[in-house]
Amino acid sequence: MVSESLVHACAGGAGGLVAMTATYPLMAISTRAAVDRSRKPGESLLKALRTVLEKEGVLGLYDGLGSSLLGIGVSNFVYYFFFEAVRDFILTSKRLTRSMTAALGTLTTLESIVAGMLAGSATALISNPIWVVNTRQTVRTSQRPADGGPAPVLRRLSFLATLKSIVEKDGVRALWKGIGPALVLVTNPVLQYTAFEQLKTWVLASRAVAHGTRLAPPLRDWDYFWLGALSKLISTSITYPQIVIKARQQAISNDADRPQKANVWTAMTEVVHEEGFGGLYRGISSKLLQSILTAAILFASKERIYQITKMVRD
Repeated sequence: MVSESLVHACAGGAGGLVAMTATYPLMAISTRAAVDRSRKPGESLLKALRTVLEKEGVLGLYDGLGSSLLGIGVSNFVYYFFFEAVRDFILTSKRLTRSMTAALGTLTTLESIVAGMLAGSATALISNPIWVVNTRQTVRTSQRPADGGPAPVLRRLSFLATLKSIVEKDGVRALWKGIGPALVLVTNPVLQYTAFEQLKTWVLASRAVAHGTRLAPPLRDWDYFWLGALSKLISTSITYPQIVIKARQQAISNDADRPQKANVWTAMTEVVHEEGFGGLYRGISSKLLQSILTAAILFASKERIYQITKMVRD
């Protein structure tokens, strides 16, 4: 019998592929904006989009899509597997079968944080090499020489070719660049899923009261869509500076002229000193839009895929 955690993991991975494919151009623009210091922090989304289209065409918006799909698939699979496993363990061990929260299948705020931290840490450690490759592929043309001239147009490398280049040039350890801010960013899904679980509990409880019953009707696809969007808006707004720091660390080779700051706090203070607080929020408009749409599509599609997978399993 296939475990419930594995069903959730497969559904989460598949849902992530659907969501990332639909929103990848926004992610690419956000990543380039976070890394490219020559651009104004407040550059509009439309202007950034037009710049990429003029210089590289439509394909420029999809640089690194393959590695991104691999990354989001692995990340979501690992995250949901660990999250659901810890969630089931907590609910079972506390014997909450007679309480409303158990009936609704939800966690308390503290329980959501514990499950999210464990799942997020495992996900960051396992998937970081994939995101290093993706960042290098995405920003390959956004780096400009010191004299301010145009960046050289480099040929697009495959995932394996980019991976090989990183290992040969910077060593295996380079595949875990940005792991510091990546682990700090564990708070992003923790905040997201905590907000989602609590919003979900509130919606179900409110509807149960409205219907005069103990259990509310199941949530609809639209409910998962707007709950996912709102919870992601909250988490990304709070943690975005760490996304900028991680992207910059992953994009720079060891032989780059500009040394990296391994300490997360030092890297952040350096950005503020050189670029102002706006530097910590480069590309946030496109990232917020991409994150909200991705989370909304993910939660809606994951739930639908989960129901289909569960029917096939049973």
